[in-house]
Amino acid sequence: MEIENTTLLTEFVLTGLTYKPQWKIPLFLAFLLTYLLTIMGNLGLIAVIWSDPHLHIPMYLFLGCLAFVDAWLSSTVTPKMLVNLLDNNKMISFSECMIQFFSFVIGETVECFLLATMAYDRYVAICKPLLYPTIITNRLCIQLLILTFMGGFIHALIHEVLLFRLTFCHSNVVHHFYCDIIPLLQISCTDPSINILVVFIFSGSIQVFTILTILVSYTFILLTILRKKSEKGVRKAFSTCGAHLFSVSLYFGSLLFMYVRPTSQQENDQDMVDSLFYTVIIPLLNPVIYSLRNKKVIDSLTKMFKVKF
Repeated sequence: MEIENTTLLTEFVLTGLTYKPQWKIPLFLAFLLTYLLTIMGNLGLIAVIWSDPHLHIPMYLFLGCLAFVDAWLSSTVTPKMLVNLLDNNKMISFSECMIQFFSFVIGETVECFLLATMAYDRYVAICKPLLYPTIITNRLCIQLLILTFMGGFIHALIHEVLLFRLTFCHSNVVHHFYCDIIPLLQISCTDPSINILVVFIFSGSIQVFTILTILVSYTFILLTILRKKSEKGVRKAFSTCGAHLFSVSLYFGSLLFMYVRPTSQQENDQDMVDSLFYTVIIPLLNPVIYSLRNKKVIDSLTKMFKVKF
């Protein structure tokens, strides 16, 4: 039997964002500022919720977990992207790449489940206010959070195990600014058909389930508020729900476009632009959309600053 002498690759090159050389420093400063604001905003929100006992209820526990996941996602992707903006070789080892991908999938999956859970929590609070304390208990909240993180871990583990069946022996150039599954499948020497099918089934199912949960929950919320016929309440509801749905549509729209469409239609530059939304932009926007429009969070933040200064 003839044994083929194939050299397996142990390092990848992340091409990063397509830009002109003179844009290197401005892009670095812009993404650095975005990252710092994201971390400050999300960790600040966690600190506010942690320090105020009045916010130790399911709604704010979900919000605190969302802030944690947003900080996690941003820290998984952005620091390496910042290094690569200034580094000419843009190398990442195979092990670093696998760890980054694993962490990224956990964060994205948990965020999908969290957004659906938060929508259901708001549905019960607004549509069934008298039953809310008995339905959404702290015990149920913790159970749901454990399930979301378990779901994220299992989903990431499935893709990670299937990635290890692939070999990379020809090209080590990953056309992306972080290690994501589609760009890795494109340079694999092994037939990635099974991986593509699993991505479509699992990612598609998770996104469809969470999107439907969010849409149904917000539809019932809007119908309930409209029945009350309070002009002030309707304006406030549309303002709040509109902001939430805008954030959710940006997040899930870019995810669907990235992972559920056929791989033959993938375009590297467009994929990177889509990825920026759910790895950089949304983690920055979520603290503003979900927290700074919340009166209790603002009151707690004000009290905390008064105590400090």
